[in-house]
Amino acid sequence: MMSECCEGKKYPLVSEIFGSLVFDKRAMLEHLPKNVIENLSESMLGRKPLSQSDADIVAMGMKNWAISKGATHWTHWFHPLNENTAEKHQAFTLPNDEGLPLEVFRGKDLLQGEPDASSFPSGGQRSTFEARGYSAWDTSSMAFLVKSPKGATLCIPSVFLSYDGMPLDLKTGLLRALDVLEANSLKLLRLFGQRGVRYVRMTIGAEQEYFLLDRPRAQQRPDIRFCGKTIIGANPAKDQKLDHHYFGSISPRVLAYMEEVERELAMLGIPIATRHNEVARCQFEFAPLFAEANIACDQNLIIMETMRKFARRHDLRLLFHEKPFADMNGSGKHVNFSLMDSEGRNLLKPSTNQRKNIIFLTFLASFVLGVSKHFTLLQAVTATAGNMYRLGGHEAPPSIISVYLGEALTKMIKGLSEASAGGIEKKPDIDLGIAKLASVTAYDSDRNRTSPMAFTGDKFEFRAPGSSQAVAFPTTGVAAVWAAGLEAVTGMIEKKVAEGKEPLDAALEVVSDAINQSSNVIFEGDSYTKEWQAEAKKRGLIRSETTPQAIDLLLEPENVAMLESLKIYTKREIEVIREIRMESFCTALEVELSMLHDIIYEGVLPAISKQMVLERQTIDSLTGLVDEKSEDIAALKETIVKLGSLKAALIKDLDALAKAKGKFDSLDARKRADAIVSKGVPLMRDIRKKCDEAEKLLSKDIRPYPIYRDLLSLS
Repeated sequence: MMSECCEGKKYPLVSEIFGSLVFDKRAMLEHLPKNVIENLSESMLGRKPLSQSDADIVAMGMKNWAISKGATHWTHWFHPLNENTAEKHQAFTLPNDEGLPLEVFRGKDLLQGEPDASSFPSGGQRSTFEARGYSAWDTSSMAFLVKSPKGATLCIPSVFLSYDGMPLDLKTGLLRALDVLEANSLKLLRLFGQRGVRYVRMTIGAEQEYFLLDRPRAQQRPDIRFCGKTIIGANPAKDQKLDHHYFGSISPRVLAYMEEVERELAMLGIPIATRHNEVARCQFEFAPLFAEANIACDQNLIIMETMRKFARRHDLRLLFHEKPFADMNGSGKHVNFSLMDSEGRNLLKPSTNQRKNIIFLTFLASFVLGVSKHFTLLQAVTATAGNMYRLGGHEAPPSIISVYLGEALTKMIKGLSEASAGGIEKKPDIDLGIAKLASVTAYDSDRNRTSPMAFTGDKFEFRAPGSSQAVAFPTTGVAAVWAAGLEAVTGMIEKKVAEGKEPLDAALEVVSDAINQSSNVIFEGDSYTKEWQAEAKKRGLIRSETTPQAIDLLLEPENVAMLESLKIYTKREIEVIREIRMESFCTALEVELSMLHDIIYEGVLPAISKQMVLERQTIDSLTGLVDEKSEDIAALKETIVKLGSLKAALIKDLDALAKAKGKFDSLDARKRADAIVSKGVPLMRDIRKKCDEAEKLLSKDIRPYPIYRDLLSLS
């Protein structure tokens, strides 16, 4: 069937094209024998590795499917520690000994590759000449096709390791964390007699916020081109204060872009559940349907790359930066997560059934306990250069990690001392008093938009991750913290059961104890207030004042001990990740420092000079026509003085910036990061303030770059 749009063009129904670019069960049934599909399914569930003979058959079937869809190349697609994706394309068709074309893709090619690892970040653990790396197929994430104008490429999700087995990617740690989270979840469920549960999967839904700008205008801004954000710019007359944009009607230009992205993602088996305008002008959001965590992390990177591809086609400039415009909403990647068992039950969903509700409370308390002990890890996994500008303002939570449970759930947990484990009391429906409208179902608690970790009814929402981040690392942190909490809670229950208590009674006591132990991170109020900042300090929740210090929290002894005991990372691996993230932080800020210097010398200072000449010419043209002491002449002279003062101050500041940057270059990454934060960032802030003041005095024809008012318009 075909659907017809308002322009008369006909498109296949989404249901017909969904997953057509994914080597899913339908494609397997068409291209693989039944017994191989069964073995591959077992491998995808993590029950046994795929044999070499089966791999040969899968490779042949996958190759035939890909070529039938127009593919000419294949690649192991992986996630280096720089938070991007990486791929090395290899041709399917190669000449044989007689020079005749032969389609080649073997089982060993599918299972393992050897991409050059010399130029990927390794935290100083490898020299440039040490080039060998290994990529290995992650069978739990299905292969997919990326279309191009003249063909397609078969992408095989993979892990990436160095020659000595050191993980050089984000997926390896994620898979380890998910494995131990599942093992600890199953162990706890066994205590409750849930022996029929075969697996427990962490599920996530990562909301993706972003900005769209008119590309021709945006490309006139060097800061947008090279930093993905503006580093100067005065606020426009109409910004977001009245929230005109939020949930407003989507403009036809943006909607056309969204629809193309959604159709492409549908073919890649990624359903976009919602789309809407966000708070800031030109800001929007996509929210995909929940998926198993590992797959969802892969899908988010596919979503981002697909969005980039179609933005160029629609002459739009896509910004994922966490704070592209000063004093306006930043962009986050809110990670909603829960646990789903093999019976299809959400383990974070409250129930009226007492047994199920105790299970719910135990899993919830385990997570909160894990956060209370390892909140510094959650702060560290979201510490980035972009988030430094975003966290703590305009709807983004502060960097201080706390947990919001809601009034009803908090009341319910406090009642556990009375051995009450009933369901959450249902609030009465809201009667609008309008006969033709039905009553509105009321939730048991409000949503706290200032909390970095909020329980929202049947899941948690981690609001701290930044829009540009690969979601794998924050998810690894969440999974590790939860696994640690489950291990602690299970141990406490086992101890009470050994003392003769029934598991359910023991669990109730442990839940109460765990929540009491977690009082340091539970906070129900406004996380923006100064009172909370002071209270958080008293509770010991503030262990870092800067982003570099937050990155250092990866190496907090309790975090290292936990990650090593759960076999998620070794200390050496954590040190590598910390070093790479510190270097990335420095690099991002150094680009901003250099770009600020360039755009002022190349654009702002010449524009100020031109404006001063124009003002003098205007004064000359008025000489003899008006009194030299008139208000008009006085205003023009005052403008010249202001511009001259700003120009002199900017030249002085830029000289100081250049000298500071020269000193930064001689420092190692850690000291450089501190120096940039303590000296570079405040200097950039002061320079920007002067630039923005000068911008308001420049005439339209003299301004060197499009201003916020022009950028934040898609008409």
